[in-house]
Amino acid sequence: MSVAKHHVMIKGVKDGLVFLLNDACEWQDLLSELQHKLEKTHQQILTGPIIHVHVKLGSREVTDEMRDEIRSVIKQKGNLLIQSIDNEPRKEAVADEPRVSMTTIKGMIRSGQTLHHEGDLLYLGDVNPGGTITSTGNIYIMGSLRGMAHAGIDGDDKAIIAASHMRPTQLRIAGIISRSPDEWGIEEAFMEFAYVKEGKMEIDKVHQMHRLWPDTNTTMKT
Repeated sequence: MSVAKHHVMIKGVKDGLVFLLNDACEWQDLLSELQHKLEKTHQQILTGPIIHVHVKLGSREVTDEMRDEIRSVIKQKGNLLIQSIDNEPRKEAVADEPRVSMTTIKGMIRSGQTLHHEGDLLYLGDVNPGGTITSTGNIYIMGSLRGMAHAGIDGDDKAIIAASHMRPTQLRIAGIISRSPDEWGIEEAFMEFAYVKEGKMEIDKVHQMHRLWPDTNTTMKT
């Protein structure tokens, strides 16, 4: 049986009851509602022979004094026997980490065709004029990019586009569009990558890519 109202949920289990207490509300509000349910709204299921009670506090950080307050409220019902009062360690916020996996796809994208991928993409093949390749993450093309490529399509302006032969009709990273390839100022089109710097798209040789992530190591999974 399960009864819930705002911050306190009481569930019947095989060996008694579990009190699930909200870990985000104010502590005094929680105690007040627990008291109210024990005295008023849940008298029928909280009377009779001895009932074993397990209290779950979620990820709330509690002191010994707070545990004693819980015991004091519940012990007012003489037939409730507290077996445990548990809380889970609060998970630490995880800092942004470099991408550590990549999907490999082989093929050729012809005029009128579009390939879309969620995450980082290693594409083994050519993207012909009129073809389009898009990804929410980075795009690495081991072949000729002569069509359109759009990396970070969901707004990730940290994404890059790299190609063995870089002569696209258009490059996009997040919402930023590249200049015409004729304006890049690079005579050769081999092993280059595009990235965003201060809101503008830049082109450089692939061997300079390490400057974007100088302190990270990544592992590729296929």
